[in-house]
Amino acid sequence: MSRLDSHIRRLEAQRACLDTAIALIGGAVGPVLELGLGNGRTYDHLRQNMPGRAIFVFERILAAHPTSIPDPPFLILGDFRETLPGALQRLGAPAVLAHADFGSGNAAATAAVAEWLGLSLPMLLAPGAVVACDQTLVIPGAAALSLPAGVAEGRYHLWQMPG
Repeated sequence: MSRLDSHIRRLEAQRACLDTAIALIGGAVGPVLELGLGNGRTYDHLRQNMPGRAIFVFERILAAHPTSIPDPPFLILGDFRETLPGALQRLGAPAVLAHADFGSGNAAATAAVAEWLGLSLPMLLAPGAVVACDQTLVIPGAAALSLPAGVAEGRYHLWQMPG
């Protein structure tokens, strides 16, 4: 498979998992977390499909397309390991959905962030919250969810907190 075909499949899997996560939380009240803004494509997808919902974006270095940058109160810059602890007060309520896309070309660094994030996310999530991620996370108490049709196992991941 070419790198282009692989990238297209990854984006299709990402969209399918985000759409599934949005459907699963339905009308649950609470903010959304976007962990890793990148170019802002998934943030844009979330805000278009969840109008009026507070979406808090955590990003190490801002490099997104200008139309996909959240307003300053919703943009938290810095390393996740420094910005997520204590973020609940800023969120105002536990999150009902968290999307994390932080994989990099450095496998060891990505694995270290994934290990830390899996252990740290539960303190920010509401009962029944859904997590979608490009990396495998070990989230205490969360149940792995079946992936949407057409998404290959391991391509993307979904979990739900106990409700």
